[in-house]
Amino acid sequence: MSRIGRKPIPIPAGVEVSVNGTEVTVKGPKGQLTRRVHPEMRVIVQDNHVIVERPSDEKLHRALHGTTRSVIANMVEGVTNGFSKHLELVGVGYRAAKSGRNVTLSLGFSHPVVLEPDEGIEIDVPAPNRLVIQGIDKEKVGVYAAKVRSIRKPEPYKGKGIRYADEVVRRKVGKTGKK
Repeated sequence: MSRIGRKPIPIPAGVEVSVNGTEVTVKGPKGQLTRRVHPEMRVIVQDNHVIVERPSDEKLHRALHGTTRSVIANMVEGVTNGFSKHLELVGVGYRAAKSGRNVTLSLGFSHPVVLEPDEGIEIDVPAPNRLVIQGIDKEKVGVYAAKVRSIRKPEPYKGKGIRYADEVVRRKVGKTGKK
C-alpha cells in the first residue's frame, strides 16, 4: 500500500471539496480549482477528510494512488495558502520593473523582455533583482517560473542569468592562458 496514497487529506475550515465522477473541485478563500482524476481512482469525501482509494495492486494503480492524493492535497493547499516561486536576476544591469500587470526585464539583450502573466498567475517585484511568481495552482506556478528562467538560464562561468532563489549554480573554471 502506498504510504502517501493512503494518508487522508484534512480539509481546513473554509474549504469545500466536491467530487463529481472523475472531476474533483476544491473551493477556498483564494479561489477554485478543478481537476480530472483517473477514472479508476476513487475519491471519497467524509468526516472533513478526502480519501483516495485504488481498485487493485496493479503497477498503474499503485503509481496513480500517491500521485492522485498529492495532486488533490496541492489543490487544497493552493486554495488556502497559495504557492510562490522566488527568482533572482544575477548580473550587471540585470533588473526587473513592474508596470501594471506586466513586468519588463533588462537581461543584457538588445531589447527589453516583457512578461505577461498567464491567467491565475501574479508576478511581484519586491526588489529590482528579484521576482516572486504567485498563484493557487502549483503546476501553473512552476511551469511559468521555469518559462521565465529559460529566458536567460544561469551560465556556469560567471553565474549570470535568472535563477531560483534556492538554486545553487555549479561554477566552472575559465580558460587558462599559455605561458
